[in-house]
Amino acid sequence: MDRAGRYQGGRSNIGGEGKVRIVIGADHRGYELKGELAAHLEALGHEVEDVGTTTPEPVDYPDFAEAVGIAIREGRAERGVLVCGSGVGAVVAANKLPGVRAGLCHDAYSARQGVEHDDINVLVLGADVIGRELALALVAGYLDARFDGEARHRRRLEKVAALEVRYGGGKDTA
Repeated sequence: MDRAGRYQGGRSNIGGEGKVRIVIGADHRGYELKGELAAHLEALGHEVEDVGTTTPEPVDYPDFAEAVGIAIREGRAERGVLVCGSGVGAVVAANKLPGVRAGLCHDAYSARQGVEHDDINVLVLGADVIGRELALALVAGYLDARFDGEARHRRRLEKVAALEVRYGGGKDTA
C-alpha cells in the first residue's frame, strides 16, 4: 500500500519476461518435488534460492514457510514456491507473514488467476496431491501471470493489507 492506503501491486514485472528470482522451499514430504522444480527452473535460466530442506529427514513445514516468506519480504526473490505433503499446512504458515500472499494451487486456472486477481507471491503445492508434470505446468503458469491491477482487485487487496495491520501484522507491507 502507498501512504494513502492504495494497493500498489507486485514489485516486479515478471510475466514471462526473462529471468525471475525465485525462492523455493519444502518440508520432507515436498523435498523430492522441490529438487525437481528447482533444477527445472534453473535450466530455464531463472535464479533460484533454495532455502531447504536439504534431506528427506522429517522436519517442520513452518520453518520453510517462514524462510520463503522472509526471502519475499526482504526482496531477495520476486516469487516463491513452497512444497509440503498436502500444501495446506505450508499455505497457512506462509500467510502468517505480513506481505506474503500465498496460494495453494492444484490446477492451472488457480495458479494463473491467483496472480492475476490476488497478486499471490508464493505458490504452494502439495507433493502428495499432484505429480511432477502438473507441478511444472502450475509453476510455469504462475510465473507467466501478472497482476492485472483492476480497481476491484486493488480494492480487495487493500482490504487484505488492512487486515494485516488491524490484527497485528505490522506496518503497510503490501
